Amino acid sequence: MADVSRPRNILFLMTDQHRVDTLGAYGNQLGTTPNLDELARTGTRFDRWYTPTAICTPARASLLTGQAPFRHKLLANYERNVGYIEDLGDGTFTFSQALRDRGYNCGLIGKWHVGTNRSAGDFGFDGPDLPGWHNPVDHPDYLAYLQERGFPPYEISDRIRGTLPNGGPGNLLAARLHQPVEATFEHYLATRAIEQLEQYAGEPFFLALHFFGPHLPYILPDEYFDLIDPAEVEPPRSIAETFQGKPPVQKNYSAHWAFDTMPIETTRKLIAIYQGYVALIDFEIGRVLAAMERLGLTDETAVFFTCDHGEFTGSHRLHDKGPAMYEDIYRTPGLLRVPGQPAGVVRDEFVSLLDCTATILELAGADPAPAIDSRSLLPLVTGDPVEWADDIVCEFHGHHFPYPQRMLRTKRYKLVVNPDSVNELYDLELDPDELLNVYEHPEQAAVRSQLMRRLYAVLRDRGDNFYHWMTSMYDVGDVTYDPSLSGLDESTYRP
Repeated sequence: MADVSRPRNILFLMTDQHRVDTLGAYGNQLGTTPNLDELARTGTRFDRWYTPTAICTPARASLLTGQAPFRHKLLANYERNVGYIEDLGDGTFTFSQALRDRGYNCGLIGKWHVGTNRSAGDFGFDGPDLPGWHNPVDHPDYLAYLQERGFPPYEISDRIRGTLPNGGPGNLLAARLHQPVEATFEHYLATRAIEQLEQYAGEPFFLALHFFGPHLPYILPDEYFDLIDPAEVEPPRSIAETFQGKPPVQKNYSAHWAFDTMPIETTRKLIAIYQGYVALIDFEIGRVLAAMERLGLTDETAVFFTCDHGEFTGSHRLHDKGPAMYEDIYRTPGLLRVPGQPAGVVRDEFVSLLDCTATILELAGADPAPAIDSRSLLPLVTGDPVEWADDIVCEFHGHHFPYPQRMLRTKRYKLVVNPDSVNELYDLELDPDELLNVYEHPEQAAVRSQLMRRLYAVLRDRGDNFYHWMTSMYDVGDVTYDPSLSGLDESTYRP
């Protein structure tokens, strides 16, 4: 373990579908995230923080268990289930139970989305059961919150959506909310989190505040719907995407999200509203951090901020997420402030949402070993010398339909293996927007071979059976096992 005096408490702030480039700490110039920027200034900012998979339920299950998705096998959101299991298996290790065993109070306010039949309460978390993928504005606890305070009910207008390939109305992307800020679901969540802090004060706790936003649809009151002038918005350079040389599924997904049926002015407005949504969440996070200060908890509480995955918001002519392993949805913000540790630290190691699990366990004095695919971030926070991998592997299993992918990201390159289609290779030094797939370029043969062998070795060593496909299809080097798995043929490998 790292040499760190453990804080008494842990506050885990999490958003859903959050682009890293919306935070000032990561270069955004709009000045709409002062509270998160202050967290970065007083703690550690991780510049290469990745999600293990860019889809809600599998990513959140990985955080809970410390296991990669292929291992815990909760591989898809239940709303778009493609035939996978919908709940974690009985007896699966979770950090919440380990913390409970050490006398911690555990609370979770907000989005759960880790299975169909088992709630956060089933895993030892206090807090209201708020199921689903979007703000459950019809939930009895939220309706009671509105009624007790005399706030008006949920009502929207100014809907933004495109037109689907079959001529039907596209998915709702944004709308204007006719409620004051204090009535928003985000304000309600922050209020409930503050109430939980007040209850926990004086005893060791882990409290998670999981916002449902800035996941689309971006539904905001006037102050945030109109906060950013669309004229100030610079569309992403990857809006120039042609899908030439890319897996055809990407163009299909663009049609599903009706990108080309909306004018550029609408895209600018959507990006502006999205940034406004981030600003609203930052404001609510500020309320929670202020309450923690008021309660005298700041100096004894470690604070995380991250999200489950990113969001396209027009990048690559896409919205939401899906079977395209671009930086927009795989690289995410990651901040961690540990009391007594250096401030303003910036780390460029490849780390993962998965690594939060072991970090939480170590902070609580619990054994991180059961979080088998997780590694504590504390040595990077404290500055202890530590060896770290100079690449990271991510995975995807499908959304709407099965679609297996694996990705290897190094400092310069990204390799994506798509068994049903063309593979992808991007030189992120020359092409940071991932517009040119150079996988088939002859001059990249050596790079392609090196990356393919490295990805193969990592997957094989982990036990991710995706590697079996790679054995026969690509240059993966010498095979030291019978690839037929029959145990009958010794002619194709070296025992």
